[in-house]
Amino acid sequence: MNIVITGGAGFLGAMLTRTLLNRYPDIASLKVVDRVPLPETAITDARISSVVADITNAADVDMIVDQETTHVFHLAAIVSSHAEEDFDLGVKVNLVATQLLLEKCRQVNPAIRFVFSSSLAVFGGELPAVIEPMTATQPSSSYGTQKAMCELLVNDYGRRGLVDAITVRLPTICIRPGTPNKAASSFVSGIIREPLKGERSNCPVAQDLPLWISSPETVIDNIIHASQLSADAIQGFRTFNLPGIQVTPATMLAAMAEAVNPARVELVSNEPDPAIERIVASWPQAFNNEKERALGFKADRDFQSVLAAYLSQYPVSEEEAV
Repeated sequence: MNIVITGGAGFLGAMLTRTLLNRYPDIASLKVVDRVPLPETAITDARISSVVADITNAADVDMIVDQETTHVFHLAAIVSSHAEEDFDLGVKVNLVATQLLLEKCRQVNPAIRFVFSSSLAVFGGELPAVIEPMTATQPSSSYGTQKAMCELLVNDYGRRGLVDAITVRLPTICIRPGTPNKAASSFVSGIIREPLKGERSNCPVAQDLPLWISSPETVIDNIIHASQLSADAIQGFRTFNLPGIQVTPATMLAAMAEAVNPARVELVSNEPDPAIERIVASWPQAFNNEKERALGFKADRDFQSVLAAYLSQYPVSEEEAV
């Protein structure tokens, strides 16, 4: 296996890199592609190479993918609120770069398994209570529009046999470690992550707003699973809605109060942000994942288990715990 991961220096990219290398000893090379180099401390395996590249530039894409490439995980993106603020940058990174990568794969090796990471933001408007496999997309943001266009491109390249390309739509990932980013969904992790560090956070949406989430570990497992699906398992539209669980900010905060300390919840304010709420409220709140589950994709059990997994990696001090 010779693997390329775009956006590889980010949180999900780094986690995907570690998991792949641990799980597949037959990996010959893994190129971590990003705008910045990996720190030397992150290159702990001789199979890793850090490639600094601009994937909106065809010449840079030419040096990323070659005839030996077997898998491309395309994670790089300009996230929701950022894409709304900077339309031109969003189009370049989210749309143009995807087509450049697909076309390069087509030229050098149509058998490359190309896994494109999409988003719940492709949906919007008046949605049913549960999204079905072929519910029409009607994005309410530039980010969602760009992702939806990429889904169609990926499907057409795959349908025609130009590249073995598929799309996975990611739930909102929670709980992300680190710091807030420009994603409209950033608060979903922030209302748990920051209070666990003793820091204040804000929930900019109604606390009873249903959210469709998945833990980072489950998302990574599902992305890898998609890369290993047999061609026979990919029938019809080549997009998969990754399974998730439905939560609300209120149920998340209640779980934190029970598992850690009720005082942590007091660090979370509830000051509305109409722009964020407009985007997040337009996203689906539940999916019919029967097709995906039948193919071996999985979901977290509940938010308590998601929180427990996070606390096992980022524990609070004993005096803060219940």
